[in-house]
Amino acid sequence: MSLEVRELALPGVYEISPPKFGDSRGFFSETFNGPKLAAAGLAREWVQDNHSYSAAANVLRGMHYQLPPFAQDKLVRAPKGRILDVVADIRRDSPTFGKWLSVELSAEAWNQLFVPKGFAHGFLTLEPDCEVQYKVTAVYAPDCDRSIRYDDEQLAIDWPVNGHQPELSEKDRAAPALADADLPDSWDN
Repeated sequence: MSLEVRELALPGVYEISPPKFGDSRGFFSETFNGPKLAAAGLAREWVQDNHSYSAAANVLRGMHYQLPPFAQDKLVRAPKGRILDVVADIRRDSPTFGKWLSVELSAEAWNQLFVPKGFAHGFLTLEPDCEVQYKVTAVYAPDCDRSIRYDDEQLAIDWPVNGHQPELSEKDRAAPALADADLPDSWDN
């Protein structure tokens, strides 16, 4: 078994499935291998690892991004629980500007999502006790930290909240619409 890398419907966004080997004792998995990602065209200098925990289902975090010079590529995984991971293209000059896609990440599927700079990112917990880990290519920079409303009408993301209000942070509740978002002309750092 080898690392599987599959480009998704939005150019530059990839689903990654690392191999997982199990026996009666448990399992082993190489969840990150820089040379193998580089061989797949995803060479990056990862500078920070983040880990979040959500106790309840229906917790929504997003849609987040950072401006240059601290724009971030992200490599996201859910080692515990299930999440709907969502990315939206916010590169004004892109033919897919305003388009989004989602991938269910879970401990069972053992998959990851590569999110390039120029995409807003968020996730919804689909069950209680979810942990999300992600690598980023730039450190957290509060002055460059931005968000877009999860329920922005232009993006029209189909969150599976079944008519319920998701649990949001104050920051995410106050996020602007895509039309009012602070977006750069270039995403290069």
